[in-house]
Amino acid sequence: MNTKLLVTGLCAWLLLSPLSGAASEPDWSDYQALLTSHVHPGNKNGVALKVVDYPALKASGDLDQVAAQLAAFPPEKLANRQERIAYYINAYNILAMKMVLGHWPLKSIKDVGSLVSPVWKKPAGKLGGKPVTLDELEHRILRPMGEPRIHFAIVCASVSCPDLRTEPYAAHRLDSQLDEQVKLFLGNPSKGLRVEQGSIRTSKIFDWFKSDFEQAGGVEAFIRRYRPGVPEKLPVKSNLPYDWALNSKGD
Repeated sequence: MNTKLLVTGLCAWLLLSPLSGAASEPDWSDYQALLTSHVHPGNKNGVALKVVDYPALKASGDLDQVAAQLAAFPPEKLANRQERIAYYINAYNILAMKMVLGHWPLKSIKDVGSLVSPVWKKPAGKLGGKPVTLDELEHRILRPMGEPRIHFAIVCASVSCPDLRTEPYAAHRLDSQLDEQVKLFLGNPSKGLRVEQGSIRTSKIFDWFKSDFEQAGGVEAFIRRYRPGVPEKLPVKSNLPYDWALNSKGD
């Protein structure tokens, strides 16, 4: 047996193995191009946000290609927690846009469903060849990973949601991306946080997912970590109006 060849082959296997920490995420270049072309700063209903040009996106066919690539990628190839979080955030945002375009035109993503059958529980697309809903992505996959910052990265195609980031999430820079998303959201007084009438008013996201912030010391500790300088003696009230209008270009 050629020992030199055996050792060389073993080294190559170790370098390519997920145990080595080598990146095994999808190629997000087409998704990056989509975001660059169709997502831009705007304002809707008095709220500053990143708007999506859904008519142009539908006409381009770009989302169909990205969704097909997403469906074909095997999630079991993801090597670690950071890769999984980045992948499933991107998947949620892609499939939320796909849900919108699949029922275009509409004024709110919630119009796709009803009280009895909400949009979140309807099939949104496929991952690894299997049907998945937005509800499953958020509540059965992402939230159990124990990362409260995901709530400022997943975008349910609505005005008061956090903004779509104009780059895909990626494992090697995920922490900095999530930190920036939280800071941007809390820095937006039209939907994230504003000091008003003797209290700190924040998005209802902090009320809906209050338990997810306990590992970070609770809602107030989390907010003050990312918005240093907010008055310490004022109570935090998670009661800013939540606008479910589509995060679309124009009114």
